[in-house]
Amino acid sequence: MRHGKKINHLGRKSAHRKAMLANMANSLIEHKRINTTVAKAKALKLFVEPLITKSKTDSTHNRRIVFSYLKNKNAVTELFREVAAKVGDRPGGYTRIIKTGTRLGDNAEMCMIELVDFNEIYTSAKKEATKSKRRRRGSSGKTQKEETPAVEAATEEVVEETPAVEEAPKAEAPEAPAEESNEEEKKGE
Repeated sequence: MRHGKKINHLGRKSAHRKAMLANMANSLIEHKRINTTVAKAKALKLFVEPLITKSKTDSTHNRRIVFSYLKNKNAVTELFREVAAKVGDRPGGYTRIIKTGTRLGDNAEMCMIELVDFNEIYTSAKKEATKSKRRRRGSSGKTQKEETPAVEAATEEVVEETPAVEEAPKAEAPEAPAEESNEEEKKGE
């Protein structure tokens, strides 16, 4: 039984497992996102997150410790320069696992593991989501006008001001071409 044992052996001997996780971590650091099975992604998450935490403090000792795991000078350099700069203020949770379905050949659960701060889609969506605030309505069925007359008056003022600003430039634009066309007609006569 494997009670309380955190490491997934992944059906490999220890040397093979360590080499595979080091190679996957190098690919993750280099490409910022890789596709793999869910079991390997969970094992990789346990392997790479402590290394990313070590990269927050750039010292020779930390670089040597990370190099002893990754065995790749370029990956260590990129981890301490680019990745550490983006995750410097994050207290943990540097990777995200997104399940993508099953593999066609053996029906294994597949997923995509990525570094959280390098995905522009999710990071920009979260910023936009915090800007818009939504309110819940009561279940009484009242409309917004019945609930808040002060808000209604404020929105009416905003609605009245906005079209006036937009109409002024539109009114000036058609007049100028009309005058030019009148001048051309006079020249033609």
